[in-house]
Amino acid sequence: MDLELGASVDLIFQIAAAQSVPVSSEQLTFTQGDRVYTPTEIVDQSGSRLHRLTGEAGNLEVRYEATVEGHAASSRTSDLEAITYLRPSRYCQSDEVFQQARRQFKGVSGHELIAAVSEFVATSTTYTPGLSHGTDSAVTTLMTGQGVCRDYAHVVIALLRAMDMPARYAACYAPGLQPMDFHAVAEAYLDGAWYVIDATRLANRRSLVRIATGRDASDCAFLSYHGGFVGLTRLRVDAWVVPDAFEPDAATLDGRDTLTGVVPTRPEASDPSTDDFTALVQLA
Repeated sequence: MDLELGASVDLIFQIAAAQSVPVSSEQLTFTQGDRVYTPTEIVDQSGSRLHRLTGEAGNLEVRYEATVEGHAASSRTSDLEAITYLRPSRYCQSDEVFQQARRQFKGVSGHELIAAVSEFVATSTTYTPGLSHGTDSAVTTLMTGQGVCRDYAHVVIALLRAMDMPARYAACYAPGLQPMDFHAVAEAYLDGAWYVIDATRLANRRSLVRIATGRDASDCAFLSYHGGFVGLTRLRVDAWVVPDAFEPDAATLDGRDTLTGVVPTRPEASDPSTDDFTALVQLA
């Protein structure tokens, strides 16, 4: 990631793998000519890692590389956290879509509700890179019927919350994603477990690497800044899995991810799809 800073500015990045991710090696650098910045790391209540620094005017180069081995450990969700993810939020106005959700999914609950919401959003929304805006919400996407991964996730979350199911937003790296970029999915909380929902159906949910977790995209932005101008001049994201056989297309065929079934955030140990893997992520 290359940034053009117009003046001294407070920068907050969320690009590193979350605290729960089993990272075996990692390198994060912020350089400006000969100057190397040392950021302050802040970990939020969900384990998202924020890196904060004050950048000076000029070109700032941000580079991140990590190797992840195995699966992240599950963590307990408190009653307070579950309640938080039932409430309307900036981009997921569950109160505004309440009537539609109740009509659309009347009598549906549990795993069937998760599957029904995923199917509805997947079939009623068209993936359209470059046409949605950073201020678009679930309500906007329902009206326009188009968006990118963040928009799909927002609609899923809003509809699930309107049906009294806690739901949250997760920013992640997604090996095999086309077009490659940062990715976003929704997660639904049912019977003490979180389930991953990717209504875009563009990524293999078994190999996602969590970056940040929150109520919606406002909690998980890869960059936020205060006090000056910031221009994004270059961004490249790469993520892949070793061995090469563990690819999304192959996974669809061998049962690792049907793309439409219900998949828990952390698969059970008895599930044959939980074989250890190595994921490599890179931001340049």
